[in-house]
Amino acid sequence: MRFVIVALLPLAALAQAPAVQASAAQPQIAPTVEIQVLATTDLHGNILPWDYYAAAPAARGLAKVATLIRAARTANPNTLLIDVGDTIQGTPLAGLHATRVREGQALGADPMMKAMNELGYAAMTVGNHEFNFGLKVLNKARDEAQFPWLSANTQSTGVTRPFESLIVRTVGGVKIGVFGITTPNIPMWEKPENYAGYRFDSPVETARRVVAELRAQKVDLVIGAVHAGLSSPGGDPTENMADTIARDVPGIDAIYYGHTHQVVTDMRVGNVMLVQARNWGGSLAQSTFTFAKLPDGTWRLVGKKNKLVPVMETTALDPAIAKIAEPYHQAAERWLATRIATAPEALDAAHGHIEDSALVDAIHQVQLHYAKADVSLTALFNPRLKIAAGPVTVRDAAGLYLYENELYAIDGNGAMLKAALENAARFFQTCKDAGCTTGPLLNGRFPGYNFDMAQGVEYEIDLRAPEGQRIKNLRYKGAPLADTQKLRIAVNDYRAGGSGGYTMFKGAPVAWRSHREVRDLIIEYYTEHKMLPAKPDQNWRIVPEAARQTLEQELRRP
Repeated sequence: MRFVIVALLPLAALAQAPAVQASAAQPQIAPTVEIQVLATTDLHGNILPWDYYAAAPAARGLAKVATLIRAARTANPNTLLIDVGDTIQGTPLAGLHATRVREGQALGADPMMKAMNELGYAAMTVGNHEFNFGLKVLNKARDEAQFPWLSANTQSTGVTRPFESLIVRTVGGVKIGVFGITTPNIPMWEKPENYAGYRFDSPVETARRVVAELRAQKVDLVIGAVHAGLSSPGGDPTENMADTIARDVPGIDAIYYGHTHQVVTDMRVGNVMLVQARNWGGSLAQSTFTFAKLPDGTWRLVGKKNKLVPVMETTALDPAIAKIAEPYHQAAERWLATRIATAPEALDAAHGHIEDSALVDAIHQVQLHYAKADVSLTALFNPRLKIAAGPVTVRDAAGLYLYENELYAIDGNGAMLKAALENAARFFQTCKDAGCTTGPLLNGRFPGYNFDMAQGVEYEIDLRAPEGQRIKNLRYKGAPLADTQKLRIAVNDYRAGGSGGYTMFKGAPVAWRSHREVRDLIIEYYTEHKMLPAKPDQNWRIVPEAARQTLEQELRRP
């Protein structure tokens, strides 16, 4: 425990007091203690500092974060370490392990849980991506964790084991309460069997209940570990509400949140400190809470601050965590190196958000084929992807699609498709001058993974027009697309649930579903068909041309 001397007399009074009095009367002192909270979020299966899709080193991963954790603990042993979810999914290392668990061929315990056990995590909030692989994978990982999985608002309906709502730990003599909240929109994104036996209650109402419970236990510090982002204008308030909890639920001192991959070092909502570390193990949240001990023996919080410690290329690799990851990593690398097809030309996704791309068309080909659809919708999930001309490996094909989504075929119509494309066009802002030469034209509040492009129709996105009126010259089979035209539309399960603003699909008849991940379909399709598309078919474009040029300039900026 570290103690700091705090003078209780006002500075002005001390300055005005006679020197002889100051030396004769010692000021009252109060001992203080500094409690450290460390937090990670959205690790997404990143243990080693390795980009599996580029086959190159990357400044991220729990094996490097571990070095920061151990250094922080050495500096202040009064430390609590937590994670805010989306932990067991996201890399080929994690995905291959999950696939083998489902097939009964697991290499061993969940690699993320093994690494987090080694580091002594106190708790982890359940993220929405924990459900991606189904309850068999989720429960195995949860059983192997030596710390509780928290989610106060994810309630068992009686046939599943409930998650813990909160933990209480004493650190440096200070009593700390941590509660977990999970974004409740999981039924919009997952097939029912992946969350069977659970219901997802209101985060705000649940937070009120558990914070009151913690305060009744006389905890000195209340922390929320919330797997949901900040609310935003035009966003879905049921998905992201971390700031709403901070504003509407009294008694919280700090909230560590995740889900949106938007870095926030130290944001204040009233007296609540909000923090979001960089995803994929790109940084460690390191907070200091200073407590003064009162005459009655209780603690009072007198200061709090946070910093994000970045993972750098030069950050040392923790040998214990690297050793845990190695067998899983080698298995993933062997699988990724398997050759399956050929690229007739070098392909680059860098401009895939502002012009039609052969790599996006490669996804469309797969979706149209398996869903037997008239129209396909997909986003570009990996704008960093480059595929050289020549042999194509599983790594290349898997790099097209980073998420564990399934493929659906929706029974829809022309009006539904147009509404979806208008929603997608929110990725851009309306031109600020007649010539569309002034930016920014990219809408920073609308993530690229929600910008869906269509195949099977032709259209333009006119950035001179206001939001909701940008889709022009929408044509199907050479003729203007009528609102009443029936269409079989290929979308992923995330879209079919209405997320990302695609509410037009929610509740629409599902004509077919793959029961397999889109990424697996991509690998299978190109293993059979052997050839990636050489060039895009240019079925959509941004107008006017000056707007596209302005967007290209924006993409070049660091």
